Amino acid sequence: MESIQLLLIALIFISLAVMMFLRKLPAILALPVMAFCIPLVSGVPIRDIFQFVVGQGSTRLAEAYTIAFFGSMLSILLQKTGIAERFIKIGAELSGDKPLMIAISMLILITVLFTTLGGLGAIIMVSTVALPILASVGLGPVSITGIFLIGLSMGGIMNVGNWAVYTSVLRLNVEEVRGFALILFAVTFITACVYIIIQIFRDGIELERRSVVKLIAGITIFCSLAVVIYLQRGSETMQAAFAVLPLAGIVFQYLTGIFILFLVVVSVFRAFTSRAGLWWGALMTPVIPLLLILVFNVNFIAAFILGLLFGSLSTWQKNSYSIFLKSILEGGGVVMPAVILMIGIGMLLNGMMGPSGLSPVQYPNGWPVLTLLKPVMLAILPTTALGYVIFFSLAAPLALYRGPLNVWGMGYGLAAIFLVGGLNPGAIMGLLISVGQIQGISDPTNTQNVWLANEVRIDVQKILWNTLPYTWAIAVVGLILSALRFM
Repeated sequence: MESIQLLLIALIFISLAVMMFLRKLPAILALPVMAFCIPLVSGVPIRDIFQFVVGQGSTRLAEAYTIAFFGSMLSILLQKTGIAERFIKIGAELSGDKPLMIAISMLILITVLFTTLGGLGAIIMVSTVALPILASVGLGPVSITGIFLIGLSMGGIMNVGNWAVYTSVLRLNVEEVRGFALILFAVTFITACVYIIIQIFRDGIELERRSVVKLIAGITIFCSLAVVIYLQRGSETMQAAFAVLPLAGIVFQYLTGIFILFLVVVSVFRAFTSRAGLWWGALMTPVIPLLLILVFNVNFIAAFILGLLFGSLSTWQKNSYSIFLKSILEGGGVVMPAVILMIGIGMLLNGMMGPSGLSPVQYPNGWPVLTLLKPVMLAILPTTALGYVIFFSLAAPLALYRGPLNVWGMGYGLAAIFLVGGLNPGAIMGLLISVGQIQGISDPTNTQNVWLANEVRIDVQKILWNTLPYTWAIAVVGLILSALRFM
C-alpha cells in the first residue's frame, strides 16, 4: 500500500511540476491541485485536507502577502509622483556607457543589504530602488530580476541568522559554517558575474573590453580581501575592528534619525507653503522605510505606511490626496495575482509539511506525507563522497516547487533524517546551502520570485528557465567542495 502511495505522490509531483515548467498549466492552479492531491493519496482524510491544507494553508503566508499589498502601494505611489522616473534618469546619468559596472555595483549592494535584512518587506523595499536603476542601463526584465535574486541569495549565504539552524540542529560550530559559506559565496559571486556578462549580450547591450578587464581585476581584489580577512579573523587588529562596530552603530542610528527628522520637517514646510514639485528629499521615499527597518527595527507594514505618508507629503500638490488614494487602490489590484499564488504556496506548504501546531493526538505518527517519505530518503542515502556528489547533483532540482530538498519545504526535516542515517553533519550543511541556491534564486514558488515577476510584468517561469543552468552549476560545485571538505 505504501509503495503505491509513494508512486502516486511521485507521479503527482513530477507531472504537475513538468506542466508548470513547460508552462502548460499556470502555477496559480497547479499548486493548489498538488497541495490537495498529495495529502489525499497519503491517507489524509478529505475533511482534514479542507481544514488544515486548504483552510489554514491559505492564510499561512498572510503576513507575506499583507506586506506585498503595502509594498505595491508604495511602488505605485513612486510611479504616480514621478519619483521612480527621476530614479531612472539618475541611474542613466550615473551609468553612462558602463552597464556592466552598474550591474555589478547593484549586485554587491543588494548582497550587502541582505546579509542582515530578510523577509519580503525588505525585498520589496530594496527592489524599488534597484530595479529602476538596472532598467535604466538597458537590461531586460528577466536580467534585472535574475541579478536581484542572485544578490539576494548571496546575501543569504553570509546571513549569520541563517547559520543558527546549522549550529543548533546539526551541532556544527560557527567556524565550520562560516568557512564553507565563504567558499560558496565566492563561487556564487563569480557565477553571478558570468551571468551578468551573458545577459548583457542577450539584451543587445554593447560591452567594452575595458569593463571586462576591470571586472576581473575587481573580482581578484575582492576575493583576495575575503581570504585575508578570513585568515586574520583571530588577530588583534580584526578583533579591535569588530569591537568598534557597536559604537559606530549607535552613532549611525542617531545620525539617521536626525536626517529623517530633517526630511520630514522640510517636507511639512514645503507642503504648508504650497511649494509644489519634486525636490531631492522626495527621492529618499523608497529609502526611508528601508532605514526604519534596518536601523530602527520598525515593523515592515508600519515602515511601508510611513513611507507612503512621507512620499505623499514630500511631493505635495493639490491632487496629492487623490494620488494617495489611487495608489492604495491600484497597488492592491496590481499585486493580486502574486497574492493568489502565495495562497497556493501556503496550501502546498501545509500539504507537504502539515499545519503548524498539529496535535499529536490527531496524527500520533506525524503528518502522513512526511511519514511516507522518511524511509525512502533513508534507503537512498549515499555513503561515499562520489555517490554524495552524483546523487545530490542529479537530485538538486528537487529543491524546486517545495520539493523534498527545499529548505522551506521538507529540507530541514530531511536534514534530521540524514543525520540519523549517519551522514556527516558538515556534508548535510554543505548540501542544504549548495542546493539552496537553486531554491533561493530559481524556484517559482518563492514569494520574492512571484512578487518580482509581477513587478516587472513577466511570467515567473521565465526566471526559472533563465537562472536554472547557473544555479544548478553553483549547486554542483558546492557539493564537490562539500564532499572534499566533509566526506
